[in-house]
Amino acid sequence: QVQLQESGPGLVKPSQTLSLTCTVSGGSITTSFYGWAWIRQPPGKGLEWMGVIAYDGSTSYSPSLKSRTSISRDTSKNQFSLQLSSVTPEDTAVYYCNFVNFGIWGPGTQVTVSS
Repeated sequence: QVQLQESGPGLVKPSQTLSLTCTVSGGSITTSFYGWAWIRQPPGKGLEWMGVIAYDGSTSYSPSLKSRTSISRDTSKNQFSLQLSSVTPEDTAVYYCNFVNFGIWGPGTQVTVSS
């Protein structure tokens, strides 16, 4: 079955760019009509959808994060990635990657923004 695994630094300094990668196994990110998303949960708050990359490489972002967010992919590695620029401590959260079509989640990775 499809499995997802997030990876990336657990600590990022303010004003820097947060970069995370999701490695997908058991399925191809280019399979027609599949979507792959990034979602985060700040401490004590609810889930926040950040954006999605579709099987054809097209992307869509949360309006509130669009100016700072970029989602890309590496089809040769079956990975998709998140970049969030100009981070502040408010971007501290557990970040999840998600297989939209079947509701499959990665385990999540804690990212703390602190100097």
